[in-house]
Amino acid sequence: MKILIPELIHPQSLKRLCAEHEVVFDPALFMRHAELLTQAQDAHAIIVRARTQVRGDLLDALRECSAVGRLGVGLDNIDVQACQARGIEVIPAIGANARSVAEYVITCALLLLRYSHYSVSSALGDGQWIRPAKPEGYEVAGRTLGLIGFGSIGQLAGRLASRLDMHIVAHDPSLRSASIDFECQMLSLEEVLACSDVVSLHVPLLPETRGLINAHRLSLMKPGAVLVNAARGGIVDEAALARALAKGHLRAAALDVFEDEPLPSGSVLERTPNLLLTPHVAGVTADSELRVGELVVDRVLQILKSI
Repeated sequence: MKILIPELIHPQSLKRLCAEHEVVFDPALFMRHAELLTQAQDAHAIIVRARTQVRGDLLDALRECSAVGRLGVGLDNIDVQACQARGIEVIPAIGANARSVAEYVITCALLLLRYSHYSVSSALGDGQWIRPAKPEGYEVAGRTLGLIGFGSIGQLAGRLASRLDMHIVAHDPSLRSASIDFECQMLSLEEVLACSDVVSLHVPLLPETRGLINAHRLSLMKPGAVLVNAARGGIVDEAALARALAKGHLRAAALDVFEDEPLPSGSVLERTPNLLLTPHVAGVTADSELRVGELVVDRVLQILKSI
């Protein structure tokens, strides 16, 4: 059977697929839409990352398809309901990159609380010994981490932070129950924003979460707090965040996801002080890539075997 892979996949996972089926693998195919549609017409499965839009004419072209594998967790680029109506199973890699995202959050918390500005390495190399006039960094011990969204990744980030002696608070109105082995206080959104030294976002992008962290809610955050978004672009009002950082209300922020990806030239975030930007890689490590690939491949092979 034919498996179409128009984006990157771990070589070990690709090798497993090639051993059992015909595989069309081209990591840049998602950018050549007409060719992608042609290849999709007789594909029995397609495996994508975040940039292939499995909807509309591509979904119509997948007439023989039984499975859509998603090398990640978010399903923003997949019309899940339309897939289900066609009898196509959607396979996200739930949990496979949770550790990587959680460690990204902790890394950002450590870095941004410790340093209020970033120096170019060449300055020190040129003998410019730049030090603040007085100590201005903070330890994370005793600080409060606020989690907006308390699913598997939020809970893991909370567990790691608790081991660094941080206090954990969270807000998640959709949470029914949670079995955790660390102390966490559930609060309203406004309470979490007001009391947290670090706020980390862990919610999906839905109509009700788009623009969730807007100018008003940024104003509710503690002066000198840090914001981390490794969830989805669109949850944070980027222009409002740029203003909050420029005014010095927030100490710093880290964004791994953006309203438009790739981040366009001339973005409102350009030249914003104390802002750490990464290109949607919080969940991407050598370790997580293999786990993600193997989880998706296992399920795709199961489905194709049952046809």
